[in-house]
Amino acid sequence: MKEKFILTIDQSTSATKALMIDNTGSIKHRVSKKHEQIYPTQGWVEHNPIEIYENIKSVIEEIIDTNKINEEEILGLSVTNQRETVVVWDKETGIPVYNAIVWQCRRTSGICSELKEYEEMVTEKTGLRLDPYFSGTKIKWILDNVEGARKKANEGKLLLGTMDSWVIWKLTNGKSHVTDYTNASRTLLLNIKTLKWDKELLEVFNIPENMFPKIYPSDEIFGETNLDGQLKKMLKISGVIGDSQGALFGQRCFETGMAKSTFGTGNSIMVNVGEKYIPSKNGIVSTIAYVSKTSVNYGIEGIINSSGDTINWIHNELGLFKDFGEFNEAVNEIENNQGVYLVPAFLGLGIPYWESEAKASIVGISRNTTKKHIMRAALESIAYQVKDALDVIEKEVNIKVKNLNIDGGVTTNKIYNQFLADLLNCKIEKNLNEELSALGAALLGGLGLGMWNSIDDIKKLLSNTKVYESKLEDEERKKIYNGWQKAVKSVLHLTELNK
Repeated sequence: MKEKFILTIDQSTSATKALMIDNTGSIKHRVSKKHEQIYPTQGWVEHNPIEIYENIKSVIEEIIDTNKINEEEILGLSVTNQRETVVVWDKETGIPVYNAIVWQCRRTSGICSELKEYEEMVTEKTGLRLDPYFSGTKIKWILDNVEGARKKANEGKLLLGTMDSWVIWKLTNGKSHVTDYTNASRTLLLNIKTLKWDKELLEVFNIPENMFPKIYPSDEIFGETNLDGQLKKMLKISGVIGDSQGALFGQRCFETGMAKSTFGTGNSIMVNVGEKYIPSKNGIVSTIAYVSKTSVNYGIEGIINSSGDTINWIHNELGLFKDFGEFNEAVNEIENNQGVYLVPAFLGLGIPYWESEAKASIVGISRNTTKKHIMRAALESIAYQVKDALDVIEKEVNIKVKNLNIDGGVTTNKIYNQFLADLLNCKIEKNLNEELSALGAALLGGLGLGMWNSIDDIKKLLSNTKVYESKLEDEERKKIYNGWQKAVKSVLHLTELNK
């Protein structure tokens, strides 16, 4: 029997990847291409959707040609993507009316304030906070601020979608305007109990219903593509899921109470809570973990705005190190950070503070502080934010996370993984597969396309992990975390003074 692959697109915040994943769940080939990060003004973040689509075609062509893959070996195409980033485009010309507004973008803080009276209703229906992070206010901003956009929308000439919708619409030459439930659940516009676009929410945000994609389970068939003419045969598209939920599935967190943390530009901590919806409160959000043709799984999630982006900042803007080899060596040399903390509120603070106006700060600096201390503080800040989020999540779902599956970005650093285990005082299981979001999409695609028959088949696939356990005394753990909490309080105090 010839080897079969699921061709998987991972369209993330910083780059687009193409991966070939075989029927053992192994990534056999991978290519990547970065796209431009556009910052029109402070707190605004955009991407060029056309550039992203061209990059998708480019990485697909490269992975097929470089590895001499016969198209008969490709069973189908799966897609995972940055979730809340949204595009609005003309359905006749296929041209976006504006750049994609990225999940990190804070421009809609004012809209959130204007809609404050609806916050309780929005949260009750969607499980989400009324926050610029999510897609609904971004769509409203485009319709309110781009000349002619609202008129065209009302005339039925515009379409909208998260990046999966845009990519699939382009790949199918406009035949499939679709999304999956995980991406839809991040828009502020899906009622996650009825699993339908909510008419009352559409009225609140003033968005015409004719703009919306059709929603499918992740393992459905979303359409067909010949990759813009690159292939002679048509490929079925199946296995579409938001990146964080994709990582949850890729980590095989199929059972209630299983938890994972995915580290990228930002960070998502998610717990599978099963088929029972748990209302969100205290700064966490309820979401769709995944929907298959046979089941619905809800999740509880804590969102962190800046994790890998913090390391990028001290590298790109401060120039504290030349490469990640130097960074890893430096943070290994600093065993005691001498009370230096970096609070990375570059785009505000997320869970459990939800202060969109907060600004980043480095505290505890003395004359003996070196750049290595700041590098270590940047690394540790990611773990402190995970603890903040997990403490709230554990109270919400009334469980103790004894085992946390981690993947992505900073988890390639063993120093970080050990510090996280020390701080959380739980077993950290690091999946040595660095592409869990893509793997999750491919596993769902494989279910939809018949590569595997059931989740039980997936459970039997080999998994390669490394385990970290705490080596820190309780007293020291409390001491360093107390220092972090004081650092955050100082940031929140300054934010309040500047309002």
